[in-house]
Order: sequence, then C-alpha cells, then structure tokens
Amino acid sequence: MRNWQKLLIVPLLLAIWSQQALAECSLDRLDVRGPWGSARFSVELADDPGERSQGLMHRENLARSAGMLFVYETAGPVSFWMKNTLIPLDMIFADQRGVVTRVHSRAIPGDLTPIDGGDGVLVVLEINGGLAEALGISVGDELRHPALGPEAAWFCDR
Repeated sequence: MRNWQKLLIVPLLLAIWSQQALAECSLDRLDVRGPWGSARFSVELADDPGERSQGLMHRENLARSAGMLFVYETAGPVSFWMKNTLIPLDMIFADQRGVVTRVHSRAIPGDLTPIDGGDGVLVVLEINGGLAEALGISVGDELRHPALGPEAAWFCDR
C-alpha cells in the first residue's frame, strides 16, 4: 500500500470508530463498568415525576439485560419502596459523575419499607434482583449514559 493510500484510509477508519462509539451511547442503553468487567442494559427512562412514581410497578417480569433508569434534575437524597412491584429488584444508586454510591440488593416485592439511596444521587438503575451481585457491580463502579453530562467519570458522547 502506498503512503497516499494510507493517508486516505486512516481518516476513514477514525470516522468509522467514532461512529461506533457514538452508536454505543443512546438513551435506551446504559453501560456499567468496574474491576469485574462491563455490562450493558436496555433501559427505559423515568425522568419526570410521573414516570419515577410509576417505576416498574405491576411488571410480572423483566428481561435479564433490561432495567429502568431513574434520572433526577439535580443530585440529592432519594428513597424508594416496592409498592405494587411484583418482582425483586436491585437498585444501583449513582452520583452526578455516574459513580455508584450504593447498591441495594433484592428489594422485596410489595415491601413499603423505604430504601434509602443516600445523598447526592442523580440516577438510579433498577435491574433484576440478584443480578448486581452476580455481575459484581459495587460501590465505585461507573455508569455510562447520555443523562450523565460531560462531568461523568465515563463520558458518553452522543
């Protein structure tokens, strides 16, 4: 291959890689990474008060690679309960940088006991109960999603 051909191929490859990176970031997907590796979830967004209050209530099942991402306007204290929720859930609480600050495992269906997410929470990922432990998701891991801005530890450029 000649030098001028290489000069044409390099920008093309960079453009392709950039498009792949952009394609990986979308509102309906969330990535989690930590020392254990990484995982991707298809997520439904709950980003307004009505959607957040409904959450995953009345669902009889949830695909293994699916979840719901609760997004708040500003970081602060949050609390959840399991009213009208039929399946056990893990709740992964993260700050404005997308860093996991707390993991609540296997929330009990129907339980009205408040589940404290702590202070400074901007997003909460709900997934099937026991899955966070099975994957190894823990405090300090990082989330990637467009709802987390440029200050995110794992920036999602969409």
